[in-house]
Amino acid sequence: MEGWTFTVSGLVKAERRLSWAEFMALSRVKVLSDIHCVTGWSRLDNLWEGVSTAEIKNLAQILPEARFVIVHGAGGFTTNLALDDFFEADVLFATSHDGEPLTPGHGYPLRLAVPRLYFWKSAKWVVGIEFVARDKPGFWESAGYHNRGDPWKEERYG
Repeated sequence: MEGWTFTVSGLVKAERRLSWAEFMALSRVKVLSDIHCVTGWSRLDNLWEGVSTAEIKNLAQILPEARFVIVHGAGGFTTNLALDDFFEADVLFATSHDGEPLTPGHGYPLRLAVPRLYFWKSAKWVVGIEFVARDKPGFWESAGYHNRGDPWKEERYG
């Protein structure tokens, strides 16, 4: 996709910018997971395909002082995650859902999928990530949503 880039910045040895072709050339994974919305609905057995955050970790060369990641979406949208949550084995940057490419309404071309947390943490329209030492609430978190969002602990609102 012409003009799209994925930026890895912040507390890394060297900032990286990947074109769509470079991003799509990274190792791919499939993850089957449930999703949970803060409004009370869940959807079971979602099949995501994309690039694992572990693959990004290998690419990023994160500095030791990094403790959080800010995920940047188009239009200035952000969400924040502790590195432990970001690097869970089932977290990925998805390019498809249930065997079909993502649609614009569901985050095309790239969506973060964080199955263990409420779905607002699964940022749409991702264009980059920034590793930081201090946590910084993202869009929904600044609007009153819980900073972490664990559905099993009912972490809905701050």
